[in-house]
Amino acid sequence: MHTFRIVLAIALFLCLGPSDHAWEKHQEPSTLHLQKDDEEWAERALSKLSIEEKVGQLFMVRLRVGFSGVRNHEYLRISNNIRKYHLGSLALSAPPGGRFLHNDHRYQTVVLLNRLQAESKLPLLIAGDFEQGVLPARLFGTTVFPHAMAFGATGNVAYAEEFGRITALESRAIGVHWNLFPVADVNSNPANPIIGTRAFGSNPEEVGALVAAYVRGARAHGMLTTAKHFPGHGNTGMDSHLAVAQVDENLQVLCTIDLPPFRKAIEAGVDAVMTAHIRVPALEPNPKLVATTSPAIVTNLLKHDLGFKGIVVTDGLDMAGLTRLYAGNVGRAAVDAFKAGNDVLTMPADLDASYRAVLDAVRTGEISQQRLDASVLKILQAKASLGLQATCQVDVAAIPKLVGSPANVAVGQRISDAAVTLVRNNGTVLPLSRGASIKNVVLHQRGGPDSHAALLIVFCDNVQAEDGRVLEREIRARMPDANVVYVDPRVAPGKADAVLRAVDHARAVVAAVYIVPSAARSRKAGRAKHPASLPDSTSALFSKILVRAAEKTIVLAMGNPYLADDFPAIQNYICTFSNVTVSEVSAARALFGEIPTPGRMPVNLSNVGFKIPSGSRPAEVANSEHPVRLGAGH
Repeated sequence: MHTFRIVLAIALFLCLGPSDHAWEKHQEPSTLHLQKDDEEWAERALSKLSIEEKVGQLFMVRLRVGFSGVRNHEYLRISNNIRKYHLGSLALSAPPGGRFLHNDHRYQTVVLLNRLQAESKLPLLIAGDFEQGVLPARLFGTTVFPHAMAFGATGNVAYAEEFGRITALESRAIGVHWNLFPVADVNSNPANPIIGTRAFGSNPEEVGALVAAYVRGARAHGMLTTAKHFPGHGNTGMDSHLAVAQVDENLQVLCTIDLPPFRKAIEAGVDAVMTAHIRVPALEPNPKLVATTSPAIVTNLLKHDLGFKGIVVTDGLDMAGLTRLYAGNVGRAAVDAFKAGNDVLTMPADLDASYRAVLDAVRTGEISQQRLDASVLKILQAKASLGLQATCQVDVAAIPKLVGSPANVAVGQRISDAAVTLVRNNGTVLPLSRGASIKNVVLHQRGGPDSHAALLIVFCDNVQAEDGRVLEREIRARMPDANVVYVDPRVAPGKADAVLRAVDHARAVVAAVYIVPSAARSRKAGRAKHPASLPDSTSALFSKILVRAAEKTIVLAMGNPYLADDFPAIQNYICTFSNVTVSEVSAARALFGEIPTPGRMPVNLSNVGFKIPSGSRPAEVANSEHPVRLGAGH
């Protein structure tokens, strides 16, 4: 092991350069910096804490948004845990199933956040996983942004900086100080089930530039930022929420592909780096250690070699990529993560067991008092840099004036419009004609008359969910007689015949395919189908549609742009890289030719060419000034 670390250190030195990096002398200024009074407050606060209170400051636990009233179970649970475990941070999380309060109570979560702050001995750091702006936007009325890959499609770093600026302003307005974003992973594996459109793209240089721009925009407007998932989760074929993922890359690939965006984030002054629950044999040969629990990766590589001096935060300790390695002793994961070099321990699978395990490790000397104090001081300094020691509550009455302004909403829509990428166009159906009076085709009828209706088919994971609703509204506003049908894996077999009859009678078919990475999608996919692709039942129906009507079918990739790799018969292909509301509006605008489609593909597609039935017009690869890159490249 000692020999391996020497060889690794030499290789990384050759790859990354010496640790006294030039960027430290030229790091851009930020509003998030400590004044002398702030430093003194952090040091005084540290000196007054007991060991139990110091250990509690290390933990961040989940707080579900959308609850109301101090008698609510969620509020009582969090309030009790703050007192019992002296918690340092909370992470806002949307409720299961997307359930939200009525608008009359939309700010009750913020009201109760204020109350929790008042109850806590020290101000709480409130974090959010705000990857498309402040979420849930429907609850807080905040600006909606598309997924990160859409920013990669625009190729415009100014958009990423605006994204950071607006998200910071709106987050601080609702009492959230720390965004667990940007994603610095390079999505070099098209089959990656959990990163995908959450990444800016597959080019390390472009990803690094967008990450740095976001960090600058957010930090300049008072928000802590986090580059994740170190040392790079982009080339994995497994979701670390569900199992232990592994990156099988050599040092040269890691140094040239995965690490550069993190280096750019550090240059830009990122406040935190989140570690991943992934095995990286090239960096850590011990198969029992993932990056989160590896001193070689966290302390040696991130802190020493890359020179990062900020907060190191774990990904959720309740994820199966970690808990499976600690079956029967789940609290030990927190101890090993802290000893590896992490400062903040996020969402432990068992808070009581994890807290007691770390506390016992400090009391026995396994974790030194000096090491504990160093991490707690970082956390207190972060709170001071935000001014939380002076005021940690927000003015709820001011929220409507500070979030979701028309100007900010317009920025989110403009960025989404700029990301739309026309990848393929056979020249026969685009753009659609607006306002045509056309006969409706009823999906349940047998046979059917000669009709020329337009048909929108929404392929989604759940027909009861939100996907496609805004797109349907936008298309109907332009083409009132359009048919719309929703298809998920459960209903696809039963609807197949009716859908195919409607396809035969339609003048044009729009197939909107919603595939975005999520842990929930990975769980539903199981082992039958990779979650980055269409499930088997909807894939079969989609294939039949292309066999019968590829020439008149426009495919909207509302998320995963790699869909065309699975279906080379697609002739008309538009990518939005996201399934959020602004992306649905942009898709409709592009279908009817109301906006240009200037986007460029931020990832490599293997199948740029496509099959055309005999006698059809030659197809065109759109965006000739930004050609789609050929080759596997992954």
